[in-house]
Amino acid sequence: MHNVTLPGHIVERMRKLRNGSDHIYSSLDMNKVAHVCVDMQVGFVEVGAPIEVPMTREIYGTINTISEAVRQAGGVNVFTRYTYDLGEKHSWEYWFATLPPSQRDAQETMAAGKPDWQVDPRMEVKAGDIIVDKTRFSALIPETCDMDAILKQKGIDTLIISGTLTNCCCESTARDALQMGYKVIFMSDANATLSDEEHLGTLISMYTIFADVMDTPYLLDLIEKSAVKAAA
Repeated sequence: MHNVTLPGHIVERMRKLRNGSDHIYSSLDMNKVAHVCVDMQVGFVEVGAPIEVPMTREIYGTINTISEAVRQAGGVNVFTRYTYDLGEKHSWEYWFATLPPSQRDAQETMAAGKPDWQVDPRMEVKAGDIIVDKTRFSALIPETCDMDAILKQKGIDTLIISGTLTNCCCESTARDALQMGYKVIFMSDANATLSDEEHLGTLISMYTIFADVMDTPYLLDLIEKSAVKAAA
């Protein structure tokens, strides 16, 4: 997993703003929580894939652990699939034109139905989980993904973000989520990108502005305490 530590001066600044706490949320209503696992697809996870992110192979077990805890506590898991669709309603021609050669190849291999587009088989997708397709980095841009409508229909108000790439689709989804009124938890040890520096850059932005940044042990303890509290 990424070996990163938030700078001490930033941690101290945020603690002062949070009355001495490292975190925003001390309890969760798990019936209103969705764990959004971003783009853990074959095309990102498999060795030699066009847009391979090697660190994804270090985090899939952690993501599966989070998914199971959320299921057991009454939350929902949503798995997103990044989808290249050159014929979609809203053209993204500029982005396609600027892609490096490796990602131009991915336009075909990450198209709907292709092997690289599928959720990686190492991910434990179970009955009751949801899979959504998106054609932008964020899963919350209108008319490019149905996730927001699905979450609102289920009464979801809190998102846990995991997956890849930390500093692209995961970060984009988290930023939009906050601005659309969701509470956001961003996982420090269940997101992956191409370097520790890029990962840390996103964690700093998340921690200072957009989300409550947690590691998996802390989240699992929070879920368990929230479930006990709800049952009392």
